[in-house]
Amino acid sequence: MRPLDLILLESASRHKHLCPRQVLGARMGLYAAEILALDLPRADKRLLIIAETDGCAVDGLIAATGCHVGGSTIRIVDFGKVAATFTDTYTGTSVRISPSHQSRELALEYAYHARNRWEAMQLGYQVIAAEDLFNVQPVYLKVPLAEIISKPNLKTECELCGEEIINGREVLRNDMILCRSCAGKSYYESKVASPSPIPERVNS
Repeated sequence: MRPLDLILLESASRHKHLCPRQVLGARMGLYAAEILALDLPRADKRLLIIAETDGCAVDGLIAATGCHVGGSTIRIVDFGKVAATFTDTYTGTSVRISPSHQSRELALEYAYHARNRWEAMQLGYQVIAAEDLFNVQPVYLKVPLAEIISKPNLKTECELCGEEIINGREVLRNDMILCRSCAGKSYYESKVASPSPIPERVNS
């Protein structure tokens, strides 16, 4: 496991500077690995991270764990929280880690020599004991792990819009293979005419 200073150097190079939330992300990743008894960084898919922010903390998570979005080992569920759930995909064990309520005040105590609160958090978060810095909750995933983990090398086409669907993310509706957008789960609305509604399939 690499030392924290090298992890933060990598995170800062990706983020263009080092901020307190990157430190929290890096230390959350290291603490999760300790709890789950996993070596870091990972070069496989054993560790799955569901991050509750798409912000700075994610760069720290990536630098510490080796997980990343392109490897299907980090998922973003943006609740606007510097928190993440870590799952050992071999055992199914999951823990959610978030900063403790006293983390900011502790940072001011640990880095009393800092020039301001921002610098105190950046420095303090690096040295506060993990058990004081974070809250840890054993959790279970409401969506089965098999549904969250993508299925590589699978592909099909939506029978309504014709777009390719990869990794087993299609939906079966009225015996039709549909993408999630055509199945009514779209995050966007087209500015042009929408495709025809899903037709009822009649058995002859």
